[in-house]
Amino acid sequence: MASTVTPRGNLKNAEELASSLSEALSSGDSEEAAQLSRKLAQLSVPVSVSISCQAYPQDCIRMKVGVEDAQSDSSIPVTLEVSSAMTIAQLKDKINQDFGFHPLLQRWVIGKRLAKDQDTLYSHGIRSNGDQAFLFIRSATSTHLTRHQHNLYQEQQLLESIVGSIPSVDLHSRGCDGNAAEKKAPPPAAPPTPPPKTYKLTKPTTPPKPQLGWACKVCTYVNKPTRPGCEMCGDERPNDYQVPDLYLPDQEEIERLHMEELSILQYEEAQQEERVQNYLNLLATDEQNLIINVTEADCPICFSPLQPGEGVVLRECLHTFCRECLIGTIRNSNDAEVSCPDDCESKLLDREIKELLTDEEHQRFLELRLSIAESRSEHSFHCQTPNCKGWCIYEDEVNEFHCDLCSEINCLLCRAIHKGMNCKDYQDDLRVRAQNDEAAQQTKQMLESMLQNGEAMNCPRCAIIVQKKDGCDWICCLMCKTEICWVTKQARWGPNGHGDTSGGCRCRVNNQPCHPNCQNCH
Repeated sequence: MASTVTPRGNLKNAEELASSLSEALSSGDSEEAAQLSRKLAQLSVPVSVSISCQAYPQDCIRMKVGVEDAQSDSSIPVTLEVSSAMTIAQLKDKINQDFGFHPLLQRWVIGKRLAKDQDTLYSHGIRSNGDQAFLFIRSATSTHLTRHQHNLYQEQQLLESIVGSIPSVDLHSRGCDGNAAEKKAPPPAAPPTPPPKTYKLTKPTTPPKPQLGWACKVCTYVNKPTRPGCEMCGDERPNDYQVPDLYLPDQEEIERLHMEELSILQYEEAQQEERVQNYLNLLATDEQNLIINVTEADCPICFSPLQPGEGVVLRECLHTFCRECLIGTIRNSNDAEVSCPDDCESKLLDREIKELLTDEEHQRFLELRLSIAESRSEHSFHCQTPNCKGWCIYEDEVNEFHCDLCSEINCLLCRAIHKGMNCKDYQDDLRVRAQNDEAAQQTKQMLESMLQNGEAMNCPRCAIIVQKKDGCDWICCLMCKTEICWVTKQARWGPNGHGDTSGGCRCRVNNQPCHPNCQNCH
């Protein structure tokens, strides 16, 4: 693509128009300035208009600056001598020359606004002594500023200051004296303000020296390779940094490493001693049935103050109570487990309950606990011997309960003791005795109630009363050994015995269950 080039004639006319426009604007001739602007716009030449620094007050201003970085808790006050015509870029250069902070590291905030490089201090309200500004110093890591870039900038600033100090010299053509040049030359027009000169330095061929140590990401301070944290700000060493194998620490570094090893060793020894002492305290506490409070506390039930040694600390929840309140809680408990009185989910341990109660109270508590456990157990059976406290939790395969307290054998099917008789003889005898014996009549009524409620059934072959305690739908009569289907209340097999599907419940014939409630287990 061909680039657009401005003809030299247009460029010369543009310079003359720009010079005339500057004079018209300075003298306040608006009509002349408007005409010159229109002519200059027709040439389509890039033009820059700026206010001369002479238009601003030339008084020196003492500006107050608060300096802060990411690690500072408060700002540091600094006073700078500036002028209202100074731009933010010039202010950054001044800070760089006075304090060594690169312009990329500087962020200026004036009047709650982030100042830009082309802005002047006058535009931000810095016009008299005592006006305030804020300078935030960023870290070199966040701005990606390297030491090589910083050195190049310093060299460029030095060259600009040297060039600016060289006085300008008028050069004349050879063979002509100065007077002739003045006669031939037209009257000079006011030259436009030249743009600031920039000097570009080539990168040196020699690479920078390798950096020994690691640079802090926060404050950019270069620490010794073996330091675990920054010596200036305390920030941690980068995880990916490795100490060079050939690095030899100096004497100061050797002493510091030695002190660190001693400190780590002392810490480990103190930690081990603390563990041993905690273990001994745990053993001593475990040997005690009750843990006594060692600090002052208030009982959450009666609100009485408890001095050290007067209260009891529960093991599970560490809540502290007085002895009287805990004893009352245990006596009034109607549950097999005593809950913490402070409405938490913890329970009192058996060793704590035994230590708080007397022997007689503890025996009554154990009897109450057994009674509650028996009443809440689903498959419990109490011994039928009068005044016997024996009971058991039976399983489906067990039909007899041998009581260890009275040595009697209980029939779980008949729920009675019928020594010397089988279940059929006992049930036949029970029907006869039920006419005159009130106890036998009650037992008969109990069995009839079980038949009506579906808790028992008559054997389809010998007619004795059988029941399914739990588990599978398959049961077997104890008298005639007939296999019975519980859900259909009839024999499992036909008249030819096991495997005969011509009769019985006919379960799984044609892969069909014998009943909608069949568990398909027989």
